[in-house]
Amino acid sequence: MTLVRVIARPLIASSFALSGVDRLRTAGTTAPQLKPVLAGLTKVVPSAAAVTGNEKLVGQVLGATQVGAALLLGIGRFSRVAALLLAVTATVNTLVDYRSADASTTEGKKARRSQLLRNLSLIGAVLLATVDTNGRPGIAWRAEHLAIDAKKGAAGLGRDARKQLQKADQAVRKTAADVVGS
Repeated sequence: MTLVRVIARPLIASSFALSGVDRLRTAGTTAPQLKPVLAGLTKVVPSAAAVTGNEKLVGQVLGATQVGAALLLGIGRFSRVAALLLAVTATVNTLVDYRSADASTTEGKKARRSQLLRNLSLIGAVLLATVDTNGRPGIAWRAEHLAIDAKKGAAGLGRDARKQLQKADQAVRKTAADVVGS
């Protein structure tokens, strides 16, 4: 792990860990702020009504998820999955913060905009962390190079073997595209 990753990951994670702890401590008071966002989610996904009906529990789950994912990102374990979880929870928190911020005064509007930009910056940082392979090639790269190597090795084989190799190459590329797309 490079020095930049050793320093950057805990720095990014610290904000999320503190936010998650705060959300856990104040889940009861932040539940009313979650209600409009969860109502919008229920309209889009009606089957989520059973989960979104308890705002306090959703707030606690968001807080616990942020703390856990921030710890994982900070120590560099399962960092891509942790960063993805942080991106999702940060998006929900950004929506909640933006909707509940004071916009009646000029100072309130400036503070609201500043908070929105800070949250979007953090979302951008964790999105970058979701695609960081830590200097190691990803599955798609490995699969593509496996196919290339197989083609080189099969250059001297007969016509039937080449057809089978092309089918295998297509299967590997499809699998790699599915992995990258998910």
